[in-house]
Amino acid sequence: MDIKEGFFHIKAHGYRPFSFEVSDEKRVLKLEPIKVKALYLTFWGASNNSQTLKNLLQTIKKTQANAVVVDVKNEYGSTSFLTSFKQANSYGAHKNRTNRNIQKFIQTMKDNNIYTIARIVTFKDEIQASNNPEYAIRRDDNGTIWRNHDNMAWVDPFDQRSHLYTLRIAQEAAKVGFDEINFDYIRFPAKSGLKYSKENTKENRIEAIESFLDSAKKQLCKYGVFISVNSYGNILWGPKDDDNNIGQTLESLALHSDYVAPMLYPSGFASGSFHYEYPADYPYAVIYRSLNNIKDRVDITRVRPWLQYFRDYKKKRRPYRKYEIQEQIRPTNELNTNGWMMWSPSSKYHIEYILTP
Repeated sequence: MDIKEGFFHIKAHGYRPFSFEVSDEKRVLKLEPIKVKALYLTFWGASNNSQTLKNLLQTIKKTQANAVVVDVKNEYGSTSFLTSFKQANSYGAHKNRTNRNIQKFIQTMKDNNIYTIARIVTFKDEIQASNNPEYAIRRDDNGTIWRNHDNMAWVDPFDQRSHLYTLRIAQEAAKVGFDEINFDYIRFPAKSGLKYSKENTKENRIEAIESFLDSAKKQLCKYGVFISVNSYGNILWGPKDDDNNIGQTLESLALHSDYVAPMLYPSGFASGSFHYEYPADYPYAVIYRSLNNIKDRVDITRVRPWLQYFRDYKKKRRPYRKYEIQEQIRPTNELNTNGWMMWSPSSKYHIEYILTP
């Protein structure tokens, strides 16, 4: 429980956050339990007037979905609304913003009892890196700024300046009323031959991610928001001390956040995973076995997986429709996770796919 400017903020895992004004009056408080069932809303769909948003609201109204994940800082580093963070604004991070009235957006969500999650891309940030080349990740061979396959630069997770920058934007999201801050790309690039400000060892990588999350807790606690972190799905299968060369282990993420959100897209698993030649053909088994594999390692009620709402992108190109969507949701209910988050790159959803089973 945190206090800020005359308000109490109460948080408990599995419940909606609750705030109330401090007074001498005795009160009996009852928190509202929630299993978060979230639909992703694109950066471009976050406009108050977009048809994408209108469609999403109708989907939530008619289905089991009760939450929305909104891009607040995307992979390029653009913010979806104008913040008071002068440094980011001086770089033009707000120029492509899609929401001109974030207070109206948040109020619309509250009026519909929708739990709001601000997705903030952390270390992948072209705008920040190009404006701060002194702490951008560089190529080890020639010292130039490294950019990945989509031509975007990253900032060095070892450098505290990269932490402070993203946390300022996270604070902006908390201040306008989001219930949860979801950090994505909170990792090192899965790439060798890169130059950092510290020696790139497993211990140093894990410490850098933990340091960021500890700072996030301190900076955000006064707003009463939850913190969730996205991870690769395979961290649920590796040895406990294996960080996959990106600074993430299941235990370290769970220790320093409220919720862990592994990306359990069946299409993301290699042939042979789960002893299946083609894992995308087995959506239930991929989700169930992955979650069941960690129930003795972390509190499963603090795990909320990302699920696949898009066509398989490998050889078969299998469509993911009602059967595949519901087969992914089913094990989250059976194993009592903190719900799920659905990733549709276009934010287009079908009501019949996500009706309560």
